[in-house]
Amino acid sequence: MPIDPYILLLLGTVGLAALFPARGPAADVASGASTAAVALLFFLYGARLSTREALDGLRHWRLHVTVLACTFLVFPLLGLAARGLVPVILTHPLYQGLLFLTLVPSTVQSSIAFTSMARGNVPAAICAGSFSSLVGIVATPLLAASLLGGTGGGFSADSLLKIVLQLLVPFLAGQLLRRWIGGFVTRHKQVLGLVDRGSILLVVYTAFSVGVVQGIWHQVSPARLGGLVVVEAVILAVMLLLTWYGGKALRFGREDRIAIQFAGSKKSLAAGLPMASVLFGAQAALAVLPLMLFHQMQLIVCAVIAKRRAREAAEVSAQQPAAATRTAVGTGTRSG
Repeated sequence: MPIDPYILLLLGTVGLAALFPARGPAADVASGASTAAVALLFFLYGARLSTREALDGLRHWRLHVTVLACTFLVFPLLGLAARGLVPVILTHPLYQGLLFLTLVPSTVQSSIAFTSMARGNVPAAICAGSFSSLVGIVATPLLAASLLGGTGGGFSADSLLKIVLQLLVPFLAGQLLRRWIGGFVTRHKQVLGLVDRGSILLVVYTAFSVGVVQGIWHQVSPARLGGLVVVEAVILAVMLLLTWYGGKALRFGREDRIAIQFAGSKKSLAAGLPMASVLFGAQAALAVLPLMLFHQMQLIVCAVIAKRRAREAAEVSAQQPAAATRTAVGTGTRSG
């Protein structure tokens, strides 16, 4: 069962914010640094993402449309359906975070890793994750603005300006400059990955500091958290079953179905956390909690599934030579 070390760092950051929250002038400095970190994150996303490679994958458009439909249509519908659980199982702030979780784009790295482990269509997983990231830059804020209402997603001139300045402009700048800095970004991938993660930790610290100062953690009880985990487990199970058997109904091959299952059932923590800080502001702490829990859950479950798919593929590969040998022996016997 893989426990993501980065989740441990995130939890440590939450603990640090609980013990030593940024207050007064320090809170202003942390807020400014967090805003700059979000802009840097999306600039690096733009610089890394190869639009040409993503467009080259258009040949497999049915698979990419299927993944996008799962990510930005089916997931949000499940999130809207969970509205009926308020206030019996979920509080309204936790539901807002759960609904935001369903609007976040798919992952790239983990989708590729699990697809590769399960012997699926890795190039398709790469393109599907890239498409999801591209669409999510615009689709996630717009869906949040239209579905989340006035709390942390109301569509106003101010929220639109924040989205454009903190997310879209840096991303487009990274895309435009990729021609000149793409090689540098590729060569220093590991170092810039640390910058990414450090920036997200800063965003989390700032968001949870605001939450601690405002006393929002008194709104969350262990029973509510347990209910949230159960709801997320149900949503993940539905998406895993739907992507696998839906892919079969749409007549995709086994390798394509593996890519659809892993790319269409997961949500990106790296993209969701900075987006939440922009869209939710002071309420970002509770908004990102469902996403953090779902991220760890999807890693554990998908790792188990990927290993199972790999064993199935190995068994099929082992049976094929045996069947070929039996056929050859039978043919030789008849000839004699």
